[in-house]
Amino acid sequence: MNVRFTKKFYKHYHKAPIHIMKAFDKKLALFLLDPFHSQLNNHLFSGNRKGLWSINITGDWRALYVRDGDTIIFELLGTHGNCIDKLLH
Repeated sequence: MNVRFTKKFYKHYHKAPIHIMKAFDKKLALFLLDPFHSQLNNHLFSGNRKGLWSINITGDWRALYVRDGDTIIFELLGTHGNCIDKLLH
């Protein structure tokens, strides 16, 4: 599995609090070992967000990604509400 990050993701990552950046790094390592580990709550969106996946970083923070073959592209990092708002705009 290849992993890439969009510029938008990097922007959100670097603006996040340090504890969120560290939490993402740990969850990414877990994701690479087992993408469907129960701690990640990895799930696919439906409807107008079809094709977009979400993993839990903390209780409220999420990382959103898409799959392109064997490549995972992380697109957004933010709180649950902010991620949804960013998707709609």
